[in-house]
Amino acid sequence: MKASDVRCVALSGGIGGAKLAVGLSKVLAPGELLVVANTGDDFEHLGLNVCPDIDTLTYTLAGINDPETGWGRAGETWNFMAALEAIGGETWFRLGDGDLALHVERTRRLASGESLEAITADVARQLGVEHRIVPMSDDRVRTIVETADGDLAFQEYFVRQGCGPRVSGFRFDGAVAARPSPALLDALARPALEAVVICPSNPFISIDPIVALPALREALGACHAPVVAISPIVGGAALKGPTAKIMGELGLPVTAAAVAGHYGALLDGFLVDATDVTDASNEPAIEVAPAHVVMDSLEDRVRLAAEALDFARRLARQTAPVKRRGRLI
Repeated sequence: MKASDVRCVALSGGIGGAKLAVGLSKVLAPGELLVVANTGDDFEHLGLNVCPDIDTLTYTLAGINDPETGWGRAGETWNFMAALEAIGGETWFRLGDGDLALHVERTRRLASGESLEAITADVARQLGVEHRIVPMSDDRVRTIVETADGDLAFQEYFVRQGCGPRVSGFRFDGAVAARPSPALLDALARPALEAVVICPSNPFISIDPIVALPALREALGACHAPVVAISPIVGGAALKGPTAKIMGELGLPVTAAAVAGHYGALLDGFLVDATDVTDASNEPAIEVAPAHVVMDSLEDRVRLAAEALDFARRLARQTAPVKRRGRLI
């Protein structure tokens, strides 16, 4: 895939973002989509480099993800975890037997000096993914959750403690110095790019780590293509995960408008459920449009992806696009 082929860059976390990525992959030709994965969730576990969002995107775009959980591989077996438990090992983060192969191979290749971006691209190719998946950076960035119980590494908060502790904030260790994916920066600078789509992932723990990279924010600000986000909130409820809980604990109303306000000058457009249009339109500098953002089926994912791309194209045709170009924040 050449950067000159890319028509859409999608910023994504795990399950929710992967659903839209599948839709985008169906309406764009091979090579026209570049999916950027959050790596703030990555961690070292049992001596292995685990990249949950990269893997969810890879398995989902390859069509081998577990449809029940949304993460992991379909038809997974758990012999390794059972054997580990029998000898007193840590089992709070579950690694299936098939999934384990990817973590072992990634760790081996990283230790030999290969980049995470190169390994991710090669694994996706091996599994038949026709579009490019890139980590936001090859450099280490780690999401730290600030809670009433003290600072927690992301997976400690998210998996081991089940998002239980009350959140007071987040920080992204390493983000200031991290260099964005070269393929991503190249795609953002290309004239063929039509849209940057922020998937309906959790804004605070999936998208914020990506846009916390200063060079990436600068590239988004300089990019000629409209930046369009899809709301992860519908009618006062989160589509997936702890988004609503986090918003409440941060003192934010659980509304699409609050998400628009959080993204602020980053956005040109915002797709929201029809019931949330009036509320979200209170953010005057962002163009708001209605869409059915709940993705229960493949048809939903394809339809929403097409609507997001059409929305970006409409914004690009405006003589004075909504935010051109005041979004360097």
